[in-house]
Amino acid sequence: KEERIVVLETENAALHLKLAEYQGLAGRSTKEVMQLYAAHGQQMKLQKISVLTQLHGAVKKRLKQDLKSLHSFALELSKDFQRQSKTCLYQVLAAVHGIQLQNEAVRMFQIKVFDLEHSLQEVTERYEKEKQKRKALHNSLVELRGNIRVHCRIRPLLPFDDAAGHSVSQDRQRNFSEKVAYAADDETVLVKCSRPGHTSVNKTFQFERVYNDLESQDAVFADVAPLLTSLLDGYNVCIMAYGQTGSGKTYTMLGPQLEGNLAFSIEEESELGIIPRATQEVFRLISEKPPGSYWVEVSVVEVYNNEIFDLLAKDSYGKVFGVKRDVVTTREGKSDVPLLTHETVENASEFLHLVSKGLQLRVTHPTLVHAHSSRSHLVVTLTITTVVFGEQFGTLWEDEQTSQRLNKEASCTFPQKMRDNKSTSSSRPSSPVQLEATEKMKQVKTRLQLVDLAGSECVGMSGVTGAALRETSFINRSLSALADVLGAIAEQRAHVPYRNSKLTHLLQDSVGGDAKLLVMLCISPGQKYLTESMQSLGFGTRARQVQRGQVKKKNFPLSSKAK
Repeated sequence: KEERIVVLETENAALHLKLAEYQGLAGRSTKEVMQLYAAHGQQMKLQKISVLTQLHGAVKKRLKQDLKSLHSFALELSKDFQRQSKTCLYQVLAAVHGIQLQNEAVRMFQIKVFDLEHSLQEVTERYEKEKQKRKALHNSLVELRGNIRVHCRIRPLLPFDDAAGHSVSQDRQRNFSEKVAYAADDETVLVKCSRPGHTSVNKTFQFERVYNDLESQDAVFADVAPLLTSLLDGYNVCIMAYGQTGSGKTYTMLGPQLEGNLAFSIEEESELGIIPRATQEVFRLISEKPPGSYWVEVSVVEVYNNEIFDLLAKDSYGKVFGVKRDVVTTREGKSDVPLLTHETVENASEFLHLVSKGLQLRVTHPTLVHAHSSRSHLVVTLTITTVVFGEQFGTLWEDEQTSQRLNKEASCTFPQKMRDNKSTSSSRPSSPVQLEATEKMKQVKTRLQLVDLAGSECVGMSGVTGAALRETSFINRSLSALADVLGAIAEQRAHVPYRNSKLTHLLQDSVGGDAKLLVMLCISPGQKYLTESMQSLGFGTRARQVQRGQVKKKNFPLSSKAK
């Protein structure tokens, strides 16, 4: 074992020697490796520097080439910019020159427009003046010929203008509500007439004045008011509304009359019709005259089923009720209604109160065309008695023979109580002028008749039966008689059939030439009423052609024997 230990120690020592040797070798190898790493790093650095140098040279060379090409491109771009700048400058200068020329042209046009506007204004003023002159000359011609003035009013389309009550198709209903009547201007009505399978034809009608569906009651009355001045100048005046049922006659003459409320509302003064406005205007004109020189009486009658009813007559208890009257022709050829009630009124309020009472008795009946259709002709008459003294009479009325002839008529038309206080033929009170009557006093009567005719009807459209059908028959017959009378006067026949109807007999004096007559045509614009509208327009056209001779002043004196 000791020998073995010695051997192992010897081997261990040898191994230590080898280990030391190997460690020396390892240290040297490590140094060599480090040297090799250092050399390799140096070599890599040298290679990088070489590559960077080559890359820098290449980039520098490329940059020089790019800068050269960029410089040449910049030169070309600068030259092109200069060329384009010059071109744009020339264009701007040309545009500025063109604008200057256009401004000059615009200034010239403005001067021409100003001159044209000035000329147009002058021409318009001259046209208006000539139009007024023409209108005045036309009115003078109308008065000299005794022609009937005809105005036409087109109402707007209303909810009941559809085909309610008729079993028709929707297309037909749309056609019914189509507007076919227009106001082309203030003197012309244009109607589009069309039938299935035929081309549309436009027909025109000329009248003294045409109102479109937007014009107010004020505009309508503005053209009526001048006639009222003639009333106080000694002329009789009659204003008559004509048209089919539902065309706006009662609205035009009276204003909106609500169901169950026939009073005239002051709050709705802008909606008042011709009758209340005319009364207000008459009393306004009278207020400008000397006190006591005028007094006004009113009568209200309706023509129903060719019978005349006094709507102001009172029973023994003072209650107003309609009394049948008759119309007669006096020896002088004038129409008169004996026993007709005349009420004296002192202002417009009293007049409207009486008319409202009379309207409550007026016959109305609902139809398919109009819910409140008037079934009678309404005639409201204002009789104005003018008192003229001495020399005034001599200067105003010089026709002595006419005065003597009409003096006989005065005994029939002058208030009965001024001659005989016991007479019961009229409810008219004694005039205050009686207290001032002298041998030199002369009195002249003029009448303003305001007529709201019942509307013509097509039975098939209105759907009336029974009593209403009989009313329609009388209405259409009386309107036909009125057309016959105008036709006879236009043709200057020897016989004029006034007595064919109580309506024409009652209106004989007004229609026959004793009054300035204005017919207010009222038409509906819808296709549904085309036939009736054409009939109304034809009536107005025929009425314009009537020449009755110059209307004369009422210049008769009345005997002043009243105490």
